Amino acid sequence: PHGNSRPGNGCVAGSIMGLSQGLSRVRGNSHARFLGEGRSAMTAPYPPHTRPENIVTHILILHPGAMGSSIGAALSTAGHEVCWIEANRSTQTHDRARADKLTPLTSLQEGLDKASIVFSVCPPEAALEVAWEVSTHKYQNLYVDANATSPSTTRQIASLFADKFVDGGIIGPPARRAGNTRMYMSGPHRQEIVDLFEGTFVNAIGLDDRIDTASALKMCYASYTKGTSALLLALRALAQHHGVSDALLSEWSISQPGLEQRSTNAAPGTSGKGWRFVGEMNEISKTYQAAGLPGGFHHAAADIYGRMAPFKDQEPADLNKVIEALLEAR
Repeated sequence: PHGNSRPGNGCVAGSIMGLSQGLSRVRGNSHARFLGEGRSAMTAPYPPHTRPENIVTHILILHPGAMGSSIGAALSTAGHEVCWIEANRSTQTHDRARADKLTPLTSLQEGLDKASIVFSVCPPEAALEVAWEVSTHKYQNLYVDANATSPSTTRQIASLFADKFVDGGIIGPPARRAGNTRMYMSGPHRQEIVDLFEGTFVNAIGLDDRIDTASALKMCYASYTKGTSALLLALRALAQHHGVSDALLSEWSISQPGLEQRSTNAAPGTSGKGWRFVGEMNEISKTYQAAGLPGGFHHAAADIYGRMAPFKDQEPADLNKVIEALLEAR
């Protein structure tokens, strides 16, 4: 299943050469404390010393960004040794990985030679490139794509790994407390991945055997949450442009109570990370179009978030600053 043709999705070549490596984990018997086929993560992390010592699973995290590092930390608290590839990564990535006790390795080949499972947690526009790079190393074990990609992109990725693919969709913030983060899994091997997170801050939930179900769910969910945030910011900018902000807010106080606060909160809630949502909005647009529905909503949302790029890695910006950035980008 590992061809030599690079996928033409516009991803940056070699985008994963700063990735993470394999990790060893001790697996115990799992129990049926699941939502659907998932598990409850409302308890404290599973004490590693309570797990049997005779089974070791090696897991590679690609990459330990804010979300990926938290996934690695959850796996580590479950008794696994989690690794990452440190070459060409930022100081922030090194700091996160060190704080989460992820083991650094020097090369992708070294990580894949040891890995029983690879987790890809990266920007959606890089997901296919990351998978292709892994596949060129003739990796033969389980590959989990937990990125915000359309079902069609997910199927392209799955084709690189034959029957060793698991589709994942993460909903919620980085997994730093119980009950906030769900990871939905689909595909024939989903339960093997669900079991890895027993007793962690990640509530892993199995869906069905299809290789794109988890991605479809993620696209549906984010099309509302992130799509409506972009719409609210755009309409506040539109009202500002036409000089009707006060009249709009007055009307909202009568007919749409709470919407003013929601739109105000959308600015600091998305400003510093809006640039990361551009690829996700484009993947959502592809999902709508593939279903025979208009994809223009989320192409426009991608444009809105793209205009927020100046706020990358900055402190959260207030609504006035975001409106200014949206209107200046015309």
